[in-house]
Amino acid sequence: MQTTYNASRMQEFGHDILRHAGLDDEKASTVAEILVEADLMGHTTHGLQLLGPYLAEIESGRMAKTGSPDIISERPAVANWDGRYLPGPWLIVEAMNDAMKKAETYGTGTITIHRSNHIACLAAYLKRATDRGMMVVIHSSDPAARSVAPHGGLEATHSPNPIAVGFPTTSDPVLLDISTSITTNGMVGRLHKQGERLPHPWLKDASGQVTTDPSVLFNEPKGSILPVGGIDHGHKGYALGLMVEAFTSGLAGHGRAQEPAQWGASVFVQLLDPEAFGGLPSFTSETAFLIESCRSNPVPTGESPVRIPGQRALALRQTHRQEGIPLPPGVADVLSEWASKLNVPFPDPC
Repeated sequence: MQTTYNASRMQEFGHDILRHAGLDDEKASTVAEILVEADLMGHTTHGLQLLGPYLAEIESGRMAKTGSPDIISERPAVANWDGRYLPGPWLIVEAMNDAMKKAETYGTGTITIHRSNHIACLAAYLKRATDRGMMVVIHSSDPAARSVAPHGGLEATHSPNPIAVGFPTTSDPVLLDISTSITTNGMVGRLHKQGERLPHPWLKDASGQVTTDPSVLFNEPKGSILPVGGIDHGHKGYALGLMVEAFTSGLAGHGRAQEPAQWGASVFVQLLDPEAFGGLPSFTSETAFLIESCRSNPVPTGESPVRIPGQRALALRQTHRQEGIPLPPGVADVLSEWASKLNVPFPDPC
C-alpha cells in the first residue's frame, strides 16, 4: 500500500521548515501552499519533491529570503519586474494578484518577471483565476537551463518551456499545463536517479538517436529532450518553445543573452476578464458548449470517455484531500533529513 500524508499537515510542515530556513512568513506560507497543491493535483515532479531543492537554494543564498521585486517598468495594464531570485511561487501569486487588479479595471493585466527563482507547477496557480471568473495564461522558461534541442539539431538550446491556461465554464474550469517538450527535466531526473527508463523514446542522444535512457541528459556529450511532436513532427513543439522564450525572457528584457548561472525563471503572467469582452455568461456558455461536445464525443468500443484538460487533476485533488497525498520515492527521506537538520518535526503518514 502506498504511504500517504495529510495535505494540511504537509502544508504546515512546509511553512514551518521554510520559516526556519529564513523565509518571510507570507512567502513560506505561499510556497508551501503551491507545492502541496501540485501534489494534490498529481503533478508530483513539481510538488513537495521540490521542497528539498528549495531549502538548498535558501541555504546557499541563491534564493532571496526577504523583500519585494523591483518594478522595472509599468503602464496601466502591464508591468515588468525584476524578481531578484525571490521564491518563485510567491512571485507568481503576487503577479497574479496585481494582474487581476489591472484586469478588473482594464479588462486585462500582464506581468513579466525576470530573475525569479524556480516557480514550481504552473497548474497549481490556475484556479486562483478561474474561481474569480477570469482567464489566465502563464508561460515560463529557465534561461540558465538547456535541455531541449531545436528540431533537427543536436545541441540543447532552451528549456521545456511550459504553457498553462485556465478558463471557467459553467461547471468545472479547464486547466491545462503542458510543456513544449515531450517530457520534463523533473521526470527525466527522477528516473535517472532511480535507474529507470522512460516509457517511450522521448530523448535523443548526442548523435541524434532517439532513446528511453535518461542518462543521455547527464553524461557527456549530452543529449536532449525531444520537442512536442517527437522526431517526426517536433517542429511544432520547437516553434512553441521559441514562442515561450519570446513571451518570457523577450518581453522581460533579460534571459539567455545575459547567461545567468543559477536556477531560475523568466515568466509571463496574464489575466483576462471576460466581462470586458463578450461578457462572462457568453464566455462560459461558449466554453461549456465546446467542452460538452468533447465530453460526449463517441469513442471506440471499450475505450474511456474523452477527458477534459484538468479533469483528472481536479478529481485527484478531491481524493488526495480526503485520503492523503502520496510522495514519490525518496522524497520523504529527503524531507526527513531537512526536518532533522532544521529541528522541525516531520509529519507521520496517514
